[in-house]
Amino acid sequence: MITHQLGKTPDSTHDAVLLYLKKEGEMTVQALCDVLGITAMAVRRHLQVLQNDGLIESRMVRQSRGRPNYQYKLTAKAESLFPSGFQNLAMDLLDAVYETSGHKGVMDLLTARNRKRMLRLKDRVDNKDLRQRVEEVSKIFSEDGYMTEWEELTDGDFFIYQQHCALHDVAKQYKQVCALEPQLMQNLLGVKVTREKYIMKDDPVCGYLVHHNDACEPDLA
Repeated sequence: MITHQLGKTPDSTHDAVLLYLKKEGEMTVQALCDVLGITAMAVRRHLQVLQNDGLIESRMVRQSRGRPNYQYKLTAKAESLFPSGFQNLAMDLLDAVYETSGHKGVMDLLTARNRKRMLRLKDRVDNKDLRQRVEEVSKIFSEDGYMTEWEELTDGDFFIYQQHCALHDVAKQYKQVCALEPQLMQNLLGVKVTREKYIMKDDPVCGYLVHHNDACEPDLA
């Protein structure tokens, strides 16, 4: 699974495939063979791994003659691997708030944002059982660039883990961002959530235990 940010120079063939798809939008196996200089069998092997990781998807294009072609493109999940200006914007805004109101001002701003997000996302988890909520919450965080997966444990609890921190640089300076993350999960899931793994403490992932038997009311304060 690729979890690092991709730059202009690929470190592996997997990276190169993703970078070419980012540049071209959609490509066939043959087009990838041409730019990568490897066989169709090797290209398909790389594509299969990336599809299994949820980073690319394909669609069939029928031809006027012969067999249909398949076009490959990036998924929304893959877009989180590419640099964006979002972290810089977030850092600038939080720096401005800190300069005028200190850490309390930063926490107040992030808490207000958390509350607005919870209300906006509430419809996506309403009328779902806990398993479906866990799946939806994991999808929400993946859409935000956190490369989130989940699993159901044998005791009925769930474990949500993030393989990439979309706000890593911001969180290094303003840990309030991290403090509010399990609270948002908890509000959306309706049960207690505790952080068990933490990237900022050198764990490979951020991991959250979802306690299926420990219901709680949403905190809108």
